[in-house]
Amino acid sequence: MMSIASIAGSAAPFQDTTYIHLLKTKSTKSALKNSLHLVLPPLKTTYIPPAKPTILRLDEKVLNNVQVYPNPVTDQINLKYELTRNSNVTIKIMDVLGNDIITLFSQRVDPGEKNFSYALNSKLTRGFYFVRIVAGTESVIKRISVL
Repeated sequence: MMSIASIAGSAAPFQDTTYIHLLKTKSTKSALKNSLHLVLPPLKTTYIPPAKPTILRLDEKVLNNVQVYPNPVTDQINLKYELTRNSNVTIKIMDVLGNDIITLFSQRVDPGEKNFSYALNSKLTRGFYFVRIVAGTESVIKRISVL
């Protein structure tokens, strides 16, 4: 069997020059002569302060200070309430059995103090009713009498 040195040193019948090339490339240069050389700019460290978290207290009510006036009602009902955060608000009138009679209002409302008026125009007969105000998952029920 022939060694690599004997093949490289003699006129070998092989046309393959792989072995000769391996013997000659013992330099410290990179094997990738035509490699892509990139110069990257230095990285800048940036400090992003954390956002202040919004902490909702569990004992904080969404719906506060609900007032229904005048009571007894004749032709117009007025409501005043306060929301502590943005929520869906629904205002309904129910009879004494709990059946929905009229939905007065149903929308998404921003926080703050709100006033609401609704003209009844003889839509309700004389008697006792309940006004139910729902904000998110909370509800307040007030009794009214219609004359």
